[in-house]
Amino acid sequence: MGASEENSALFPIFILTIMAIPIVPYTITKLCRAASKKSKSIHCQCSECSRSGKYHKSIFKRISNVSTCSNFTLLLLWVVMIILVYYIKTMSREIEVFDPFSILGLEPGAAESEIKKKYRRLSIQYHPDKNPDPEAHKYFVEYIAKAYQALTDPIARENYEKYGHPDGRQGFQMGIALPQFLLNIDGASGGILLLWIVGVCILLPLVIAVVYLSRSSKYTGNYVMHQTLSTYYYLMKPSLAPSKVMDVFIKAAEYMEIPVRRTDDEPLQKLFMLVRSELNLDLKNIKQEQAKFWKQHPPVVKTELLVQAQLTREFAALSPSLQSDFRRILETAPRLLEELMKMAVIPRNAQGHGWLRPAIGVVELSQCIIQAVPLCARKSTGGSPEGSAPFLQLPHISETIIKKVARKKVRTFQELHDMDSQERADLLIQIGGLSSAEVQDIETVLDMMPSLTLEVTCETEGEEGIQEGDIVTIHAWINVKRGNGLIGALPHAPYYPFQKEENYWFLLADSVSNNVWFSQKVSFMDEAAAVTAASKAIEESMEGSGASVKETSKAVAEAVEKVKGGSRLVLGKFQAPSEGNYSLTCYCLCDSWLGCDRRTNLKLKILKRTRAGTRGAVLADEGPIMEDGVEDDEDNEDEEYDDDYESEYSEDEEDDQNTKNKQQAANGTVNKHGKAAESSGSDEE
Repeated sequence: MGASEENSALFPIFILTIMAIPIVPYTITKLCRAASKKSKSIHCQCSECSRSGKYHKSIFKRISNVSTCSNFTLLLLWVVMIILVYYIKTMSREIEVFDPFSILGLEPGAAESEIKKKYRRLSIQYHPDKNPDPEAHKYFVEYIAKAYQALTDPIARENYEKYGHPDGRQGFQMGIALPQFLLNIDGASGGILLLWIVGVCILLPLVIAVVYLSRSSKYTGNYVMHQTLSTYYYLMKPSLAPSKVMDVFIKAAEYMEIPVRRTDDEPLQKLFMLVRSELNLDLKNIKQEQAKFWKQHPPVVKTELLVQAQLTREFAALSPSLQSDFRRILETAPRLLEELMKMAVIPRNAQGHGWLRPAIGVVELSQCIIQAVPLCARKSTGGSPEGSAPFLQLPHISETIIKKVARKKVRTFQELHDMDSQERADLLIQIGGLSSAEVQDIETVLDMMPSLTLEVTCETEGEEGIQEGDIVTIHAWINVKRGNGLIGALPHAPYYPFQKEENYWFLLADSVSNNVWFSQKVSFMDEAAAVTAASKAIEESMEGSGASVKETSKAVAEAVEKVKGGSRLVLGKFQAPSEGNYSLTCYCLCDSWLGCDRRTNLKLKILKRTRAGTRGAVLADEGPIMEDGVEDDEDNEDEEYDDDYESEYSEDEEDDQNTKNKQQAANGTVNKHGKAAESSGSDEE
């Protein structure tokens, strides 16, 4: 019985240990993350972003950020642990070790005469004949009499002094840390113990495993459904124009789960009339086109209309129920667009190349959704190949102001960006009719916009040139600078209701054949991770080339300084194609800003494979060229083709006509004039 009570007393300690194992590390991790959050403001400070409220930390928002379900659960578990600690501490005081000397009030090793003398005194005080109190009788029988017997019996006393117990050496005992009622195997308690063991040891792990496997089988690591990836993969086509990417994007499985209510019919009809011009409907057969549009799967119709509401900024037409669906669509949009981008650049042919045209379309759609700019605004207008879309992302800028500014021969966004701040302010105030406060907002946004530069090289490690079939290493540094001095920042996006980090896509592509040779996602937010990745990559590269320790340390130090100065390293490998001259283009595309994309030409010469001898040079003499608006005559041959990538939002007839030519290029049918065709490679602003 005593052993049973002792085992039962260990049950709270067992529960406390099981709770502390996951809770303590999780709490430490959470506190470290909270302490590492930057206090520096990295979001836009213009009046429109301030009015959006997503960066404003009111008392309610601060409380809601802290009082989340996970934090509340964690706090509740800590309260339970504190209660268990207090209970164990109190219980330990009640459980005392049997010590006959302390019970009789004697010093250890006292003589037998002193023991008898003390026993007679306590007998007078606690003996039932002298003290009728039941508690005194219990204390005398269970403690005083046993203590006297243990000390007066020579064998019992010797055992106690040697082994700490009157009965001598005690055997090793094992018990189960369970409550007392579960340790009584008689009757119903045996069934309870069996249920406890089955539930905790079998059913609970089984339930956790089933829930985890069912969720993991449905979602990827990026919290995107596997069904969505499958749909995107099969709907992605090499000739998919950016204006058609929307049709693939809205068919995500996540959007198919959005409920379609009868009460949404009237608001969706009104929204359709507002965004009808953006739906690429044939105006000659508008009735048939409308009927065809509404015959689509209802979640597809609803998703497309709500996305168009974001692009056209028609938020007032949404009912309260549509508002919740609208936010749900926009919240998942960045993740879905990232996976759609991966489906565009995933290897599709024997050379391991992806497709350039749909990849650019995905990035352009992402830019329009984040900045709430219509897709039609990307069409070339006047002297601006990029359209009015980059202007519309600025606060207080409308189509009317853009037309007024264009009369002063400021037709492109880059021309406005490159102007002196005072000259730009005079233009916007005098010609555009803006106030000084509105101009200040524009200056704030322009200071937030990133300015990108690219440094790209390709080589075969340990060799002087590149031959067909070689594993080529691409080494690129992407540098970002802003007028406000920040490196990583949240973009100006007052109409996007959630905080969104900037992401960039680096693409090495052949625009003539529509092939992406290499792709990588780049972020400027986590400097520590970028330092670690760059250091490791440079160290492995230097060691592979046989550099000394001193040279490796110097190269790593230089790379770390570059990263801290606003650069990110892109390092990758691809297999060299067949012999020939290739005019490739390196793209750096931002998924959040319009007009910030950059590209540079890379002329690559692949030599015929030889069994022996020194290989020839790989790069043309001019090397990687950063275009500044000055183009070679030979590059003008394919200017019309390349412009198609700068602005794909043309009329449907033009898209259909260009599709045939591009499909031929995608299949490797390119013009041959003794050498590979060269791309224009002008900077894409």
